[in-house]
Amino acid sequence: TDKLSVEIKAAEKTNNPSATSATKSVATAIQLGIPESLYDNLEHIQILACGTSWHASLVGKYLLEQLAGIPTMVQYASEFRYAPSPLTKNTLTIGVTQSGETADTLAALEMEKDRRSGLDSDYQPRLLGITNRLESSLGHLVPHIIETHAGIEIGVAATKTFVTQLVAFYCLALDLASRRQTIPPSRIEELISGLRQLPAEIELILESQERYIEELAHEFAETQDFIFLGRGINFPIALEGALKLKEISYIHAEGYPAGEMKHGPIALLDAKVPVVAIAMPGSVYEKVLSNAQEAKARDARLIGVTPMDDQEAAHTFDNLLPVPAVEELLSPILTVIPLQLLAYHIAARRGLDVDQPRNLAKSVTVE
Repeated sequence: TDKLSVEIKAAEKTNNPSATSATKSVATAIQLGIPESLYDNLEHIQILACGTSWHASLVGKYLLEQLAGIPTMVQYASEFRYAPSPLTKNTLTIGVTQSGETADTLAALEMEKDRRSGLDSDYQPRLLGITNRLESSLGHLVPHIIETHAGIEIGVAATKTFVTQLVAFYCLALDLASRRQTIPPSRIEELISGLRQLPAEIELILESQERYIEELAHEFAETQDFIFLGRGINFPIALEGALKLKEISYIHAEGYPAGEMKHGPIALLDAKVPVVAIAMPGSVYEKVLSNAQEAKARDARLIGVTPMDDQEAAHTFDNLLPVPAVEELLSPILTVIPLQLLAYHIAARRGLDVDQPRNLAKSVTVE
């Protein structure tokens, strides 16, 4: 029934904190069990993924570059298969798939493995997987796996598995940063301490925001378009927020880097197009507020994912989806939660099946 469907999804959402804890516990120290040989003389990283895993990988790119100092590319696996990047030396290739069965990701990894085999040692394949299912096709294809320990996810649209993929990338980036000594040990400890606080902070969002977002969703029952904005490490979260809304609410939604609004998308804005902006304190906070004000000047309704008790944000946005104040680098794990809730409640308000959206499968095992 619809009621059962809603309760299952609610249970899944509230499992986000424990799923985050489970992943984190794998790498508290950080102990990922990845051999030194995989990291030796590492010069490049390329990540292959699809859908929500691709969005998690974009956050991963930011972390790997900013913390570990390694140039990183994120590729759609479906595109990489037919137009692979030129071979580079000492390159780690990471495949990210929740199920471990995504056809395009597996085929892209297989191709990368084949085209590097038999080459000089600098070009030999170095393969790593990030998945929620250790005993999957991915687990058999690549020699090293970071298991996300999210548990079974009932809904087709990824929620807690996305969060745990993010945590896996934090652990990988911190592990690399530690081994390469690109940031001080005190900074690594600070970030690990911050990660440990996140499950409780997710609980706080769920407890404080659920009822409000459910009420807010009533106002968007007839809305046909949404725009999501983010900058820096939260740009991929804008993409993921838009994807969740498309997947389960069937509303046309687009995610953009906030600074790109004036390069075309701003033409879409009017009173019928709500704009959701992620504005967390840090290097781009004032910029995002400025971009949001540009949208407001076009009569768009502004919804802000902002820190709790932020007076400046309260003056800018029509509605706030507040999250606990954390440093910008850790914020994606929190900022995505209200966007998942928003998509869920709009879909539920429309009487849609949030667990089994039309035309979608949990695991995309065909091209």
